[in-house]
Amino acid sequence: MYVKKLKAFSKWPQSFLGLMSLSLFTFFLFFNMHKEPVRIIALNLPNSAISPDDNLNVYERPDIPDYEYKIRPGNSLSQIFSTLDIPYRDLLRIMEADLNHLRIDTLQPNDVLHIWMDKKGKHLERLELEFSITSKVKYIRLEDGSYHIEEFSIPGDWIKTIIRGEIKGTFSESASFAGLSYNEIESVTRLLKDKINFNRDLRVGDKFDLVRIDQYVEGIPSGENEIQAVRIESRGRYISAYLHDDGNYYDKNGESLQRAFQRYPTIKKYRISSHFKPKRKHPVTGRLRPHNGTDFAVNIGTPVVTTGDGVVLLVKDHPYAGKYLVIAHNKHLKTRYLHNSKIVVREGQRVRRGQLIALSGKTGRVTGPHIHYEMLMRDRPVDPMKAYIPMINEVPKEEMVQFVQSSAAYDVLMNREESSNPV
Repeated sequence: MYVKKLKAFSKWPQSFLGLMSLSLFTFFLFFNMHKEPVRIIALNLPNSAISPDDNLNVYERPDIPDYEYKIRPGNSLSQIFSTLDIPYRDLLRIMEADLNHLRIDTLQPNDVLHIWMDKKGKHLERLELEFSITSKVKYIRLEDGSYHIEEFSIPGDWIKTIIRGEIKGTFSESASFAGLSYNEIESVTRLLKDKINFNRDLRVGDKFDLVRIDQYVEGIPSGENEIQAVRIESRGRYISAYLHDDGNYYDKNGESLQRAFQRYPTIKKYRISSHFKPKRKHPVTGRLRPHNGTDFAVNIGTPVVTTGDGVVLLVKDHPYAGKYLVIAHNKHLKTRYLHNSKIVVREGQRVRRGQLIALSGKTGRVTGPHIHYEMLMRDRPVDPMKAYIPMINEVPKEEMVQFVQSSAAYDVLMNREESSNPV
């Protein structure tokens, strides 16, 4: 749904100040990709009187976008731009600015676009993508016609909650009744699948406890949460998982519940032709842009493998990133593989560390064939050659004391009688 908004004048003559009352009318123009009838709704805002004593000579123009659009299933940015007669060249420049972030490709239904046009209404002046109440991205047009990208993230408040449940059917049914989402249930079963058979071992009356933190912004839940600990009691036996500082889960003995990562996205080591750099002069455009990954000099057709277990989140063909894919390894860790000649996995497919996922190439805007490999922690790029990832199968010895203390604290929380109450 498109919303067309008319902007107020930026100045009011001083002679009009005083007993003047201002009535603003905002018209919402709704477009539809399926040629639905256009509906115009008038919105009358309350009158606002300006007193001569207010000492105001300039009325600030509200920063109202020209269009607002909520993403629907099947929509694409090119489709939306075409409907609004925004030049395709502007779209290409937006995608160029987005190359090191690739946020456009993560748009989902119900995400919101805010669009500002220039004074002549011919070019895109600014684009804002709103993914949630805590996350948005802005693309701002520069004098040379290119765009600058800015990312905004609100930390909010994280509130800890204890969730307790009892098996009264399947684990999935019981966990759902206790308040866990489908993704949370899947995470728990995947974490503990090697410790317990959820279909065969659980009995009616067995119990489970979780420690979860939920994000709020000014009292409104953002939908973001994280399981910090989980414990299942089955016939006197305890099966537990605890989140450590490295973002991975371990059992009570400090042994990893997730397979270790490998550092390189290749079967053997290749020469690094370009390192991770927050600022790098682009070899094609000459502009200073971040290089959010590591490049490996390889020939076309070199096998590209995933560096850890996970699920294929995206498979895309981008005019600048080329044929690329994204793998989600857990809730907060993702890897990206760009400029491939061929991708051999599909979206939604589960992959194992070292599995073939693509063949290297030189698709997109590049100077030659190579593998461009990125790692994102909480959607922030990190150096994949130095990032703190599980390369071993247990908590390091120097961190064991801290892990024992934190896991014991989680056990105390899960021993409480309260159910689903903030602490």
